[in-house]
Amino acid sequence: MTPQLNDVLCRVEGAAPMGKIMRAHWMPACMIEEVAEPDGAPVRARLLGENLVVFRGTDGRVGALEEQCPHRRASLYFGRNEEGGLRCLYHGWKFDVEGNVLDMACEPSAERVCRQAKHRSYPVREAGGFVWVWMGDPEAPSDFDMPAWAPTPDTRISIVKMHVDCNWAQVLEGSIDSAHSSSLHSTNMPSAADVDGSTATDEAWFRPTVDKAPRIESEVTSYGFRYAAIRRPLVNEETHQYVRSTLFVAPFTVLIPPNDQYNLAQMLVPIDDVNCMFYWIAWHETKGIEQEAWRRFCAARVGVDLDANYRKLRNASNDYMQDREAMKNGDFTGITGIPAQDMAMWESMGPIADRSHDMLGSSDLAIVRFRRQMLAAAKAVEAGKPAIGTAQPRIPHVKLRSFEGVIPKTVDWKTLDARRYQEKREIVVENV
Repeated sequence: MTPQLNDVLCRVEGAAPMGKIMRAHWMPACMIEEVAEPDGAPVRARLLGENLVVFRGTDGRVGALEEQCPHRRASLYFGRNEEGGLRCLYHGWKFDVEGNVLDMACEPSAERVCRQAKHRSYPVREAGGFVWVWMGDPEAPSDFDMPAWAPTPDTRISIVKMHVDCNWAQVLEGSIDSAHSSSLHSTNMPSAADVDGSTATDEAWFRPTVDKAPRIESEVTSYGFRYAAIRRPLVNEETHQYVRSTLFVAPFTVLIPPNDQYNLAQMLVPIDDVNCMFYWIAWHETKGIEQEAWRRFCAARVGVDLDANYRKLRNASNDYMQDREAMKNGDFTGITGIPAQDMAMWESMGPIADRSHDMLGSSDLAIVRFRRQMLAAAKAVEAGKPAIGTAQPRIPHVKLRSFEGVIPKTVDWKTLDARRYQEKREIVVENV
């Protein structure tokens, strides 16, 4: 990995090829809960180096506009959201959710000018707990694909949102790095011989293995790739193996192995070249975890663990409030919360990690796959070819599932990519 290729992988602003790939996919701008109220306060969002403002109009529709007013570039974030539009405080220009100029309070012949003026807006969809925006050609948005965590209208969805002070790629590499969980998260994911898969309580996820050196196998797919981390189980080691499969759904989504209560996904969304937004979604059609309980488990509650802008109170400036005494007493990291543990590692690499100095091993197979695949995708999109994840055949994302469980060694993990029905803890083979 040369410094030049490292930049191709990480940078998303302007005409960067990785940004072109992102613009071929719908991107989450914010959570629906942030703009739930008609005529409520607007929300800032920043994607691919562009500043947006998101708001819900009087009629319930959501709009996403360029943040700067086209008149004199004041921020619309401070605007009044009222009577069908967002009004700039500076001179009173008012815009609807589609960017149409409804009023120019400071102009004597406002009606004539309004019909000719339009502010930059972005196509919007609401699904799976998120407001999604289209950052590509506004005249040709792609068909919207429901996310994996919204297979039914009644699916129970809980979301953690946290700002990360580094580029998106090194965060995503953490999400597809199954080997690190056995060390970094060992306090939160302890071993237990009396479980046959990841078993969630209010405090921890118990796992049926002490094996910290998984064997990694991978397979390229039309949506990205999937891989399995294969470990020795605590019981029946001679005949069985503990498998945790993870799906990389290009360009920024990862379906990580579930537990017995809920499925899990992460989105690592580029804010700009050196910042990203981390979303961690827990969902299940019938079980699941309540929103407040999920944020408490992840130590990601606004006002307790995060500020109003979803920035961590445990951060690099205070060494993530690492407790060395707790480490002496058995806590592996001394850092509270799985996300903060991860972010201490990601952010410590710097805003853009210098991958040219990496010393990779066999447990990094998925990392190598990601880098090669996305660099090839960047080269392809620069040559005018379709962005990764957009060409046929396309598998609807709601059909995708990660997998985890103890299975006989005679079973091929590739046949288990759909789901395990956790209510009965039965393995169901379903080829996609």
